[in-house]
Amino acid sequence: MFQLEQTVTFEQIIKKSRFLAIALPIATEEEAKAAIAAHAEAGANHNCWAWRIGAAYRFSDDGEPSGTAGKPILAAIDGQSLTNVVVIVTRWFGGILLGSGGLVRAYGGTAAACLRSAPMVELKPSMEGLVRLDFSDLARVKARLQAIVDLGIAEEQFTATGADLVLRVPEAEVEAVSRLISDLTSGRSELIIV
Repeated sequence: MFQLEQTVTFEQIIKKSRFLAIALPIATEEEAKAAIAAHAEAGANHNCWAWRIGAAYRFSDDGEPSGTAGKPILAAIDGQSLTNVVVIVTRWFGGILLGSGGLVRAYGGTAAACLRSAPMVELKPSMEGLVRLDFSDLARVKARLQAIVDLGIAEEQFTATGADLVLRVPEAEVEAVSRLISDLTSGRSELIIV
C-alpha cells in the first residue's frame, strides 16, 4: 500500500468540459469530509469524489448518472494501491454530452492521471513492541535504534531504574531488532511484541 506525500492537482478538457482533480492525504473520515467541503467548487456542475482509508471507503456521483463518477474515481485510487486519500474531481459542463462510458473514462481517467503524478510513500507493515531499559543501556540502545530506517520510538516513559520504550518496528525487522537489543544490553533487555 502507498500513501500520498502531499496534495496534487490535475486538470484537463474533454469535449469542452473542464475536469479538475485534486488528491489529498487524509487520516480520518472527518478529514475526508472537511477536504470535500473545502475543495468543492460552488460554481461547478458536479463535484464527484471518493476516499479510501484502509478497508473503509465512500464515493459520490454528485448528480451524474449512477456509477459514472464516484466508482471510477475509487477504481483509480485502488489502481494505484493507495490508502488514506481523498480525490475530488470537479466538472464544469461544456455543452457536449459524454454518455455513460464517456463519463466513466473522463472521471476515472482524470483521477488516475492526477494520482500518477503524485509523490507517494510506501506504507510498510509494522508492529509495536516494548523494551524496558536500565539507565546504563538507554543512550546506547536509543542511538542504535534511531539509526534503523522505518523504526520509530512511539513513546518513552521513564521509570525509577531506566525507561520503557514503545517501538514501531517494521515486521521484516522484528527479529533483527530483538537480537540487537539483546546484544547491546548483554541480555538484560528484550523486545516484547504487544
